[in-house]
Amino acid sequence: MFNIANLLTSMNIICGMLSILFCFSGKLDFAVYAIFSGAIFDFADGFAARKLNLMSDLGKQLDSLSDLVTFGVAPGCLMFFMIILGVDAGGLIEASSKSQTFYDYYVLQEFFTWVNATFYDIPNKFDASIKYLPFIAFVIPFFALFRLAKFNIDTRQTINFIGLPTPLTAIIFSFFPLYFSINMESWSNEIELIHLTFDCHTLAIIIFLFSSCMLLPIPLMSLKIQKTNPKENQLKLFFILISLISIPFFKVLSIPFILTLYFIVSIYHSFKITKDEI
Repeated sequence: MFNIANLLTSMNIICGMLSILFCFSGKLDFAVYAIFSGAIFDFADGFAARKLNLMSDLGKQLDSLSDLVTFGVAPGCLMFFMIILGVDAGGLIEASSKSQTFYDYYVLQEFFTWVNATFYDIPNKFDASIKYLPFIAFVIPFFALFRLAKFNIDTRQTINFIGLPTPLTAIIFSFFPLYFSINMESWSNEIELIHLTFDCHTLAIIIFLFSSCMLLPIPLMSLKIQKTNPKENQLKLFFILISLISIPFFKVLSIPFILTLYFIVSIYHSFKITKDEI
């Protein structure tokens, strides 16, 4: 039961719990780093299980349960806070002129302002039409739950994916709080498109679109190396190499870059498989 692969899986869920804790401490950047750490453990446990021949039904269930917390509940909490922060654009610009410590406090202040409006009917900027909008973030763990359960019983996904994998979806959602945290001090200088993207209504739409992609029949390439197909491995290694190179150049913007590249490579990969089958 307590083999190396399952222990690595347990570290995944601990990272998810830490991410949630960081959210409610106002440290959204630390919450993102905890999710990224969970993704590393998620890769490591599968790698260890395959290399050490430790694959089991128990490990498969533990992996899904951990993924639900780290890549479902944790990003749901992150986007919950991001919607709350996106309600008052003027307050964000004012907070951007303060210190990092004030920013962390501002995140908590906005959360408790929302709590006062939602649960105690205290009049403030979260009026009746907007105070329930943050609950749209709950669709992230909702869709992740069904995605993970479906993945466990879907024999078509043993090699490649159908629908967005939960770790990838979590990384997509992590982009928003990470970009926001890194650029908070210069938020007033951001272009109008960025301000529009981080508006609470825009974030709600983004959440629903990417969450639903977890269950849509979209063929996507897995990054698992297959011994029987060296040409396919070359395509995967090419993607991994370009992705790693992009990180020091684009920094946080490497997330949408890698995502776009992944979709392009997956389309090519799907087209090539279909062509070979014909």
